[in-house]
Amino acid sequence: MSTKKGILERLREGPVIGDGGFVFALEKRGYVKAGPWTPEATVEHPEAVRQLHREFLRAGSDVMQALTFYASDDKLENRGNEAQTKYTGHSINQAACDIAKEVAAEGGALVAGGICQTPSYLSGLGKAVVQSEFRKQVQVFVENKVDFLVCEYFEHVEEIEWAIEVCKERSLPVASTMCIGPEGDLHGVSAGDCAVRMAKAGADIVGINCHFDPATVLKAIRLMKEGLVKNGLTNVFLMTQPLAYWTPDCNKQGFIDLPEFPFALEPRICSRWDIQKYAREAYEIGVRYIGGCCGFEPYHIRAIAEELAPERGRLPVGSEKHDPWGEGLKMHTKPWVRARARRDYWENIKPASGRPHCAACSEPSSWGVTAGDTDLKQGRAATSDEELRQLFKR
Repeated sequence: MSTKKGILERLREGPVIGDGGFVFALEKRGYVKAGPWTPEATVEHPEAVRQLHREFLRAGSDVMQALTFYASDDKLENRGNEAQTKYTGHSINQAACDIAKEVAAEGGALVAGGICQTPSYLSGLGKAVVQSEFRKQVQVFVENKVDFLVCEYFEHVEEIEWAIEVCKERSLPVASTMCIGPEGDLHGVSAGDCAVRMAKAGADIVGINCHFDPATVLKAIRLMKEGLVKNGLTNVFLMTQPLAYWTPDCNKQGFIDLPEFPFALEPRICSRWDIQKYAREAYEIGVRYIGGCCGFEPYHIRAIAEELAPERGRLPVGSEKHDPWGEGLKMHTKPWVRARARRDYWENIKPASGRPHCAACSEPSSWGVTAGDTDLKQGRAATSDEELRQLFKR
């Protein structure tokens, strides 16, 4: 019998560090296609997925979340995506579990299986159809004996309630995170009410992932905590996994509205020092599951692990050649670089973008469409040239 501590026991003892962003990292490396963002790389390039897991593990991650983002059958065949003609959702999810379990065993990490929002919901196909997509994925996770389930990246609290319901049909702990900011979900439900509804649906861990930067996510998680406390729901743990991109100019829908999404976001990247500050503030708020989403590379996760080393009682393996505040710079040949070997220098630096004449912020594309809108109805056929011409006009 395994003596490995489960996710809830670990959270009761102290902070648990999640992993970072997979689809964005693998897209940059040439293994994931931007647009569909589906994870057939688990079958086509398992070595790339395996290596990224290992890098996050080495950086300090306590959880290997299987790369099952957008791996529902309806997403794999959406808008001309060829993934469903080559593989099944089952085969992609099975490969993801195999890889995550292999790497987790190398460092005593937990394995999580995740589900997320579906084209079926956006198309208004109803609860039964949406939940059938979830059940197919959850069945694979149960067969692989994952340690807990994650419902993540939901824009509408109604859909994540449906997801939690399916996950609670099993006896595994459930974490649930929405990709929302302080304004709440896209149907106008407040962040605090979203947290309450997730908890009442049965989630053991609630919070936020993706769409917004660390500062914005922390504003929203405070609202979630307030809602939970007000309703006496203090037995659930809080979780945050923000972007590693700064998004102060984003509106309610987050970074997907930015004109730089997804190919020109690099000037917005958070520094490792930004992430250390995020980790400390999240912990002080009461968040105990602290990780990252899109844009989070292993060095960002290492920054979390280094900041929370006093609480965890250890540094990650990835700190062997690194120290959090530049002590190694004392050995640099240039004296002005040696002078930067101090915490206060890096905590107070305001990095330049190096891009003359560039604006500090952008104007988001605020089209205001959400579930139920005709423009969001999904289909198997590829987007036509005429459909694109109509979009270009807008």
